[in-house]
Amino acid sequence: MTTCFNGASNVVQGGGMACLDDAGLTEINTLIDYYLENAKILKKGAEEMGFKVHGGDDAPYVFIDLEGKSSWDMFSKILTEADVVTIPGAGFGPGGEGFLRLSAFGEWWEQVTYRLCSP
Repeated sequence: MTTCFNGASNVVQGGGMACLDDAGLTEINTLIDYYLENAKILKKGAEEMGFKVHGGDDAPYVFIDLEGKSSWDMFSKILTEADVVTIPGAGFGPGGEGFLRLSAFGEWWEQVTYRLCSP
């Protein structure tokens, strides 16, 4: 038994081409700007809390340096105390341990930053 793939369907190709016209590119750039603004909010909040932060400038992700603390322990602490889901750096391999990733995809980042900054 085999599966023959002859390329993307006409509908999918049409959708891809629509992304490349002027209206599509405008929408893409609007979304990029939105998520980068969310990342700035997260980055600023983490820096105000005294963390060393990487990213958040050209990508919608912020990596917080936990200065040797366990990323899983910090993930659990933030989840239980602030009701905020983060991403443990250990999930990205050994080099990610000691970091916590925040993703700027979403609409609640001012509230998330407030929860993280609240005692």
